[in-house]
Parts: sequence; C-alpha cells; structure tokens
Amino acid sequence: MDGNHQSEDILQSSYRYGTSAVSESSRSQKLRTFLFGFPLHNSLAPLLHAKLFAGLSIPWTYSPKETQDASRFIPTLIASDVIGCAVTMPYKVAMMTAVDDVTDEAKVIGAINTVFIRKGADGSPRYIGTNTDCIGVREAFLQNFPDLLKHSAGKPGLVLGGGGACRSSVYALWKWLGASKIYLVNRLESEVADVIQSLKSAGFGGELIHVSSVEMAEVLESPALVVGTIPDFPPKERGEITARNIVNEFLSREEKGYVLEMCYHPKPRTEFFDIAVAAGWKVLYGTEAMIYQGVAQQVLWTELPLERFNLAEVKQVIAEIVEKP
Repeated sequence: MDGNHQSEDILQSSYRYGTSAVSESSRSQKLRTFLFGFPLHNSLAPLLHAKLFAGLSIPWTYSPKETQDASRFIPTLIASDVIGCAVTMPYKVAMMTAVDDVTDEAKVIGAINTVFIRKGADGSPRYIGTNTDCIGVREAFLQNFPDLLKHSAGKPGLVLGGGGACRSSVYALWKWLGASKIYLVNRLESEVADVIQSLKSAGFGGELIHVSSVEMAEVLESPALVVGTIPDFPPKERGEITARNIVNEFLSREEKGYVLEMCYHPKPRTEFFDIAVAAGWKVLYGTEAMIYQGVAQQVLWTELPLERFNLAEVKQVIAEIVEKP
C-alpha cells in the first residue's frame, strides 16, 4: 500500500458523494478553508496548511474560527469562497448532523474533523463530513515503515487511552493495518466500555479486548502495533499506574513492533515515547499523524494526489516548532 495509491483511494471514495467541486481555475482563485473549534491557540494546523498550500502554489488560505457559538458554523461553511473546513473540539460530534452526509469511517468513529464539498446531481454543493484522524494514524505507520503490513497483519494491536483519538486509532488498526484484534488499555474501565459500545453500535466489526490487569496481559499474544493517545503526565492514580504497567508488560517482551505516540504537546518526546524506545520498539512522533491527517484533508479539498505535496519541508518546519525548548 503505497501513499499515492492511498491518496487516490481517498479521492475516489469521495466521489461517491458527488462530482468534483474543483477545477484548475478554482485552484488559482483566492478561496478559503478554516478550522472551527474552541480553544485553538495551541493548534499547529494553520501553520501546516499554510505550508501545504504554499508548496502547491495554490493561493488558498486556512484560518482559525475560534468560537463557543456553534450556530456560526453553517453560515461560515456555505460562504461562496469556502472550499472546505476542519472541525475540532468541542464540535466533532455535534457537526455530524450539520452536514449533508457523513463517510463510513466517520460514522463508525462517531466524529468528523473535516468537511469537503462535492456537487450534487443538480450542481449544488454537498457538504460531506469525514474523519481524517484515522487516515493520519494509517499513513504515519505506512509512510514511515513501508513493509509494516508484513509484520502487523494477523497480529493484535493495542491502543492506550479512551477518548476520540482512541476511536480513530482503533479504526485505523482494524480497517487498514491488519490487526487481528485490538487491546484497549485505559485508566478508567467506564471509558473503555463507552468506546466498545459506541464502536459496536456504529458497525465496527473487529474484536475489542479490554486488558484490565497485568495478569491478563501476561497470557495474551504480543501486539505488533501500539498507539498511545493519552496526555504526557506521570501516572499517579491506581488506574493510571495499572495502565502503564500493562503496556510495559507488552513492551518488555522479546518480540518488538511499532509505536505511534500521538501526544506531541507540549513536547513530542514524551515519557511513554522514551519508555518504548528504551524497550527496543520503533517509535513515531505524534506529529507524523497530525501531518498526514492534514494532508488527507488537502487531498479532499484540492483533489490533488499525495505526490504533489512537499512533505519534507513541512515535516522540518513542524519539527522545529514542536522541538523548541
């Protein structure tokens, strides 16, 4: 699964919802995209998208729309010079009902982070909600480790956490990365129960296993892929300590695999990142997933393939920002 093929898959599947909304002439017009959420002061998305648009020589812009007023979403979205948008907290769930349709992955995950436009049969714009967070997880692994599927297919995956990033990670491991089953490890049992219930009720077809103790972990098959989706705080409460010990049980085994540490704020090299590196696993910064989910958004907005994007420069700029002392 090479990256260009994946970006074509993203594009081709988007045309299920309508025909192209972009032309060569529109790529030379000053059109807008925006990020809708609150708060937005720590977001790297405006920098990421500015660099991506500049690399394409497209004069489009991406601006934050920081608001606690959800009613501003639709008027902003349907403006004639808007070509799409991004959606972040606290609106990822609520705006699923504001758009004309929602992609399959967003339905299962239960949240959207992107709206793209396609034309309906009558030529009018259709606003489609999707979730590129899961694509960010997929591409972070596949772009950095092209032969990963040879090692991950048919083996368990593990996701640490119980929030929205957990759901998108579970979907990516199951749908595209070959996980035979997925272990869920989290400080609160109630959050895991909510994740399992929401995914299953939305049609998730994979096997989900809540690993609740070190003793349980000791008799389970080793995971090939691990995704961390929790903040970078030292474990203090009993549930946090248990979750850390469970993950350490898997990481310390002779059989090694791949880790994606989604947390990159306030610094990308987290305690969990260092633990996984010391244990001998191949570890990725969370900025990789952030960059590739943003690229997936631009593939949908610009309708251009991944090969057109200058990712080396973008990665360097993002790294310089997040690695500042």
